[in-house]
This record gives sequence, C-alpha cells and structure tokens, in this order.
Amino acid sequence: MSIDLTHLTILALGALFAGFIDSVVGGGGLIQVPALFGTLPREVPATLFGTNKIASVFGTTNAAIRYARRVKMPWGTTLPAAIAAFVSAYLGAMSVAWLPRDMLRPMILILLIGAAVYTFWRKDFGSIHRPHHAGRCEFIYALAVGGAMGFYDGFFGPGTGSFLIFLFVRYFGFDFLHASAASKVVNVATNLAAIAYFVPNGYYLPLAAVIMAIANIGGSMIGTHLALRHGSGFVRQVFLIVVGALILKFAWDTF
Repeated sequence: MSIDLTHLTILALGALFAGFIDSVVGGGGLIQVPALFGTLPREVPATLFGTNKIASVFGTTNAAIRYARRVKMPWGTTLPAAIAAFVSAYLGAMSVAWLPRDMLRPMILILLIGAAVYTFWRKDFGSIHRPHHAGRCEFIYALAVGGAMGFYDGFFGPGTGSFLIFLFVRYFGFDFLHASAASKVVNVATNLAAIAYFVPNGYYLPLAAVIMAIANIGGSMIGTHLALRHGSGFVRQVFLIVVGALILKFAWDTF
C-alpha cells in the first residue's frame, strides 16, 4: 500500500523518539509499535511488527557501536547472551502460533513492579561496575539470561531491553551504563532473529521501514550521547521512567 507524507512524518517522529528511549534503556516499542498500528490500522499485524523490527535494528546497532567505542564492553557476558538470544528469539517467534500470550501479562506486570521497586529503593543499585562472574560461570549465566530474554522477545517482546538491563545489573554486577551497552548487543541479535522470520515472508513495508530506520538512528545518536555524557545516574533515571510506563501499559492491558 502507498503511505502519504503525513503518515510517514508521524511514523518518523515516533521512530525518532523510540530510538532515543531504546538506546538508553530499551522500551522503544512502547512508542514505535503503537505509532505503526495507529497510523496504518488496515495493515496486517505481522507486517507492522516486521516493519518495526527493521527500523529498530538499525537504531539498536548504531547504539551498540557507539557504546562499544566508548565503554569497555563486557564481551565475555555479552556475546554468549547474544548468541543464545538469537536462537531462542527465533524459537519464540515460532511459538506464537501455539502458546497463549495473554497468560504472560499478569506475571510480567508483577516482575516489572518488582524491578522498579528494587531499583528505586536501592539508591546504589547499578552505580558501580563490579562484575560478579568470570569464566565458565559467566558463560553459563550469560547463556541462561540471553536464552530466556531472547525467547521472551521473540514470543512477546515489550520491555525486553529494560529487563536485560535490570538482569545485567542485578546478577552480573554491571553498572547501568555497561548494562545498557550490553543489552544493545543482545537486542540486535533478537531483532535480527525476528527479521529472519518476517522479511522472507514479506511481512514489512519497505518505504516506511527505511524512513523509520533513518529516524530511529537519529534518536539513537541523541540517546547514546546523553547516556555516555551523563553516565549511570542518567540511565537509572530513564530506566525508572520507562519501567513505570511499562507497568501502566501492562496494568491497562491486564485489567
């Protein structure tokens, strides 16, 4: 279908803001997916999800590269997590047809509230980068986290980046800046896995995907610049705001 200039402008603005949020703490789907569904309500959902993933992967990749240039990346954790996430995200996408997704909403809502409360009350949470694991233990933990979050992203999706950041801080001892950097690499892997399913099946809108990808990269550049400039304290504040928005969304969808 052809998309007029007004709709493309709305999608580009949504992708710009989504790229900004996603590059800092994840959660860009809160903005980008509703923008697509609201602007193009007659399109097949799979086509809109595919377009969203194509736009997102460019912004997330840009963020991952910019973080890697400025932050000492914890590759021992990040790479195993990314590989496991890629495989399990594809499996998660395949599972959508035979698993009821709605059963997850109450559980995810509880987990989000727990993450928000824990982060808010522990003022020092994520302020110091002090990795807890090394060697074989690090590898196993990374596979577990990457596999679980990859499957979640492929199967359901909302809040994946925020969950990854919380897990990297809580269970690996990263500060928020390093956790955000690591989460971008894992998110690139899960986005690529989704694209590997959507694109061969024709579930995407080429023009919208290109325009939104460019805007998403722009937002990503702004977000990573601010995160690198202001450090873990800034990322922590944005994290709490985005998780709060996710809690409201899940509560609305659940009740």
